[in-house]
Amino acid sequence: MTPHERIQAILARRPVDRIPVDVWLTPEVLNALKESLGETDELALYAKLGLDKIVWIFPGYGTGVYDPNRSEGGRSHWGVPTREVKAGAATYIEHGEPPLGQMEDPAELDAYPHWPDPDRFDYAGAKELALAARRHGFATIGPWISHLEVYCQMRGLENALMDVAAEPDFLDAAVARIDRIQTAMLDRMMDELGDLLDIVFISDDLGTQESLLISVDAWKRHFECLLRRWCERIHARGKKVLFHTDGAARPFIPHLLDAGVDILNPIQHRCPTMDRAALKRDFGDRCIFHGGVENQEVLPFGTVEDVRRETRACLKTLGADGQGYILSSCHNIQAGTPVENVLAMIETARAWRL
Repeated sequence: MTPHERIQAILARRPVDRIPVDVWLTPEVLNALKESLGETDELALYAKLGLDKIVWIFPGYGTGVYDPNRSEGGRSHWGVPTREVKAGAATYIEHGEPPLGQMEDPAELDAYPHWPDPDRFDYAGAKELALAARRHGFATIGPWISHLEVYCQMRGLENALMDVAAEPDFLDAAVARIDRIQTAMLDRMMDELGDLLDIVFISDDLGTQESLLISVDAWKRHFECLLRRWCERIHARGKKVLFHTDGAARPFIPHLLDAGVDILNPIQHRCPTMDRAALKRDFGDRCIFHGGVENQEVLPFGTVEDVRRETRACLKTLGADGQGYILSSCHNIQAGTPVENVLAMIETARAWRL
């Protein structure tokens, strides 16, 4: 089977020759793998590793203002100031002063100058990348769309969480604008790429390391219907929905699946309530799991044998029946993670048979 065929089969719950293996990498780890394997091209690297890579298809935005590689800072296409931060071997982009942070009246949203224009996304560039992915036999995922996460960036995390209780009218008004812009962009993306796009990526972190970021009731009140409409729109085009939420998010899972989510990521099983075997038992007939391999301790700090043991544990639980699982790291593999550990995860998973 080609990687694309294997991913499509696992999503449709058809028989596969083995569990698919994806990776999420920070730029530092990607570069370390390129150097180790003597590859300069990213897609060629994934092919050499024997991965079932689901290639990210993010359409750029044509403002020329936001450049995540500029250390002096920039601005996201939502108008949020950004800055480059060094942390050991890693480089991250952090968000600065939230541009909606001082607003009090929903009417003020009309004057905000940085609402993105859906026509200015680079759909042609996204299609070009999707074609390159197909030439290598890979599946695709994109774009990145979100309700709560974008609102938190624009409003500030503390304000955003307070708004759930104290300023619900402002929250709903702002999120409605965020939804309309991204829906227009999503529709255009699906029109332009057609069958070149397999999965749509929706990201709204709902869990913390120990508990929930917001209550299930608050999420249902403000966000559930928006997610449901997106899922219906995506399914109408014959595509699957991957929903990303970190943390101890189990209380949300039945509601996410009811709304139409097909694939759940990243399965941060070291968090309370996220036991792998229990998730497979309770939800394995309703969704595909993506991720699972522990990324805070085992991958960066464990031995090769620790990584092999962790990978096998994911395959035995989340992939127990040979269905419903795409193995990957639990979020991006972080800078400084030994290359041999990344290779151990991939090799162990590719060799696994039920």
